Amino acid sequence: MANQDTTTSTPALTDVSWQPDPEDADFREPYVDIDQWRETPVRHRYVHGGFRYNDTRFSLYLPPAEQYEGRFFQHVTPVPQSENLSQSPDREQNPVSFSIASGAYFVETNGGGPQAANPYSGLDPSIGAYRANAAVARLSRQIARQVFGAGRVYGYLYGGSGGGYRTIGASENTRDVWDGFVPYVIGSPMAIPNVFAVRMHAQRVLREKFPAIVDAYDVGGDPAALDLSTEEQAALDEVTSMGFPPRSWFGWETMGMHAFSVLYPSILMADPSYVSDYWQREGYLGADLTASVHRDRITLRTRIAEILEGTPEIDHHGGGVDESFKSASGAGPATIGVRLEDAPNGWALGAELSVSSGTSAGAVLRLSDVKGDRVFFEPGQAIEALTVGTEVLVDNSNFLAAQTYHRHQVPPEGFAAWDQFRDERGDPRYPQRPMLLGPMFAAAASGTVQTGRITGKMIVVASLLDREAFPWQADWYRSQVTAFLGDAADDRFRLWYTDNALHGDDTGIQEHETRTVGYVGVLETALRQLSGWVEHGIEPAPSTSYDIADSQVIVSASDPKRGGVQPVVVLAVDGSRHATVAVGSTAQVRITAQAPVGSIVSVATDLTGNGALGAPIEVDPALSVAFEQAVTFETPGTYFLAARVTAHTGEDAASDSHTRVQNIARARITVTP
Repeated sequence: MANQDTTTSTPALTDVSWQPDPEDADFREPYVDIDQWRETPVRHRYVHGGFRYNDTRFSLYLPPAEQYEGRFFQHVTPVPQSENLSQSPDREQNPVSFSIASGAYFVETNGGGPQAANPYSGLDPSIGAYRANAAVARLSRQIARQVFGAGRVYGYLYGGSGGGYRTIGASENTRDVWDGFVPYVIGSPMAIPNVFAVRMHAQRVLREKFPAIVDAYDVGGDPAALDLSTEEQAALDEVTSMGFPPRSWFGWETMGMHAFSVLYPSILMADPSYVSDYWQREGYLGADLTASVHRDRITLRTRIAEILEGTPEIDHHGGGVDESFKSASGAGPATIGVRLEDAPNGWALGAELSVSSGTSAGAVLRLSDVKGDRVFFEPGQAIEALTVGTEVLVDNSNFLAAQTYHRHQVPPEGFAAWDQFRDERGDPRYPQRPMLLGPMFAAAASGTVQTGRITGKMIVVASLLDREAFPWQADWYRSQVTAFLGDAADDRFRLWYTDNALHGDDTGIQEHETRTVGYVGVLETALRQLSGWVEHGIEPAPSTSYDIADSQVIVSASDPKRGGVQPVVVLAVDGSRHATVAVGSTAQVRITAQAPVGSIVSVATDLTGNGALGAPIEVDPALSVAFEQAVTFETPGTYFLAARVTAHTGEDAASDSHTRVQNIARARITVTP
């Protein structure tokens, strides 16, 4: 249904002279230029505006007066983006609908504008980190009082990944702007670029062994039975000890580079001598002539044989944490790649194409994919005119070098993941670079390096299968908050882990729907419980109970008292998570689930092992549920069964489509002849 926009009756907010920001002189002369009622995704009053003399813009989505309960929710994207992201037609779970259903108005900003998103613009990084969002939050209270009348307006800020850095920066660097915060899938001051570097190293070295690795770490598998070379085992141990969750390797085929493709050029800019040192100096992998990195290195000089054109997809994303690093593509025909006279031979992921002749000589283009003699460009790059016959160099030397940068970034203390790179005296085993880049990246996002000195109350949401923000980092931040608050930490802080969830805050069908669940329902629950905590003193669910071993976060898969808000679910076949049955014989499947808060409302299963869940079965809301079903297999082989349960964490499951939290369990059946 299309928006039916209606300009509001007088007094229109566009006619009001708003007070300048009382705290920040860079945000004087606020204005409103749109004030209208809209009907989708739900009825709301849409208000758009900004500040003269800077590029900050905002959108407010106000509920009808009878639904307003005196609060707002404000979302922070990983990098400053558009103030209109929630209007994307592709959003299945819209924050406007959720906010209004929660008695709140919704706030989004462009984070200070395009210059705030460019780390090389010269703009004060604190503007994009928190100042632009804070100025809009303060102005929104003026607008809310104009619309709804005088009264206390509570504010809650939330954001994930890079937006988690920015949410934490706002909590640690502002006062009396927001009352509570929900940073999610967060990194640490040592995350960037290191978590991406070590993952890319493992992806390169282990690329032929991932099917076996996936099976070994799946339910009923045996990692000790893996047949790996010395180099392969070392790479797997290294990335696991850095915190990559090994259960998450099932996504290896589509995992790609993620944000590393846009991050690693910053390594070379900040540390220009690194690449030459990598390939020449002792102690760096590139100087070891026996390492497989030399087999995978590409330095191919060739010519363009054909220009490949296509129509890039228009990026309609809504500022999700797996999307913000991507550049939007144009809608018209464009050069998407080229066919070369010779095909690169090596590990081409992350390679660069340098133009050596013609009018575009000197241009360097990052490659997103290589298929034989065809190479494809990452979208969003300024691609100058390329012609057939142009001389080019395909080279992955820089990208290969960046993949072990983490070894040369050992922090002084406090980060156990780097202990694997220390000798028996505690000194680094590899030569170290002159500076630690991680804190610099963190400060660029947050405004300052995270300290744990929070204001207000906070609930951190983290994912146990997170491949981009390794789960131990949320525990690291919890330790900083605890060091600051001491015995009072539990009065102001929670950490909820979501099992079987990845980094992305996307909704809808998961790429691997019998392995993972989304966590948007956990975020919605966190925002509602946070507002109840702040406004009424209602304690939220306790922090998740967990252990950490070798940088891996471990939670109980079956204890409903483990904390957090995620239901637990157990799937057993003949009483075991791995059963062996004969062809044609009957096995008994039992599914049990329990919700720590709220009630179980639906169950979806794959009891045939086809890799797809059936339609969810609605159940009478209950704290716990149990199902049994007999299954039979007529063909020998290995089958993986799955059961996903959904809990509603609120009070009225029938009328509230929000705060639905999922978990999934798997079982293996080996069917013998």
